[in-house]
Amino acid sequence: MRIHCKECSGKARIASRDELSVEFARLYCQCLNPVCGHTFVMNLTYSHALRPAAGAVDQLLFDRLRQLPAAQQRQLFDQLGALPA
Repeated sequence: MRIHCKECSGKARIASRDELSVEFARLYCQCLNPVCGHTFVMNLTYSHALRPAAGAVDQLLFDRLRQLPAAQQRQLFDQLGALPA
């Protein structure tokens, strides 16, 4: 990840980070330009998934199946068993 100083547009480095949750961290940054020397805090957050993880899709399917009545579950499994190989 590249960090740039807001004041001089020079390169900056992450000196430390404070992870407040799995989806949010504070990045304590320092400008590498010795003339500038700006220190600042940036926030790093999770926004959204572009493609769900494979395990998440499987879990979603299992959760939905468990919510169905037993008769509907049996009907679905019968239909799946009748699919050609």
